[in-house]
Amino acid sequence: MSEEYQQPEDFEMSPDHVKAGRELFAKETSFVLGVAHLSQLPKGRNVEVAFVGRSNVGKSSLLNALTGRKNLARTSNTPGRTQEMNFFRTANDGFIVDLPGYGYAKVSKTDVKNWTELLKSYLKGRAQLRLACVLVDSRHGIKENDHEMMTMLDQAAVPYQVVLTKCDKLVKAERSVIIDKTRTEIKKHAAAFPEPLLTSADKKIGIDLLQGRVMALF
Repeated sequence: MSEEYQQPEDFEMSPDHVKAGRELFAKETSFVLGVAHLSQLPKGRNVEVAFVGRSNVGKSSLLNALTGRKNLARTSNTPGRTQEMNFFRTANDGFIVDLPGYGYAKVSKTDVKNWTELLKSYLKGRAQLRLACVLVDSRHGIKENDHEMMTMLDQAAVPYQVVLTKCDKLVKAERSVIIDKTRTEIKKHAAAFPEPLLTSADKKIGIDLLQGRVMALF
């Protein structure tokens, strides 16, 4: 990684986990099912790692980069495209869970309410959920509804990693500022890892570290 894209100084990740994560996601990750109601959730005890963020934060692109697939998760410029909880099975039988985006999705208020209730119920009551990755657009930083999601995860005692997306869209000076601001905000939340992870799906920045973070839970 070039100097301008270095992670926060205190970001810690085991090289063994990074290596194992890279090897895991070099193998096939496949779509299993879409869940619109809690009754449809998988019944097994497979470990789950969930990805959540504001609509149009770049979640689908990041999931594609994470798994080394071009079309595992569909990408779109239309906020709110992910309308179900989508479960993807990894080669070691873990689940990557793509959660509906929150924020400014251009859908009905009823749909937004239903998605919100589904998210709350899943995050608060899913024993298999070992980690959530909260995606934040690095150009905008943590917004109020990101705080709401983070507080929900705090209350549910679900560990989570704040992942700054689209870092290649920022100049070097802006990256250091957003990292400092994000670190300050993270300190207010008990269940968050102390350092944000800087990523770019387009430039493959931080993807290996994200693979390692996921692998550490599987």
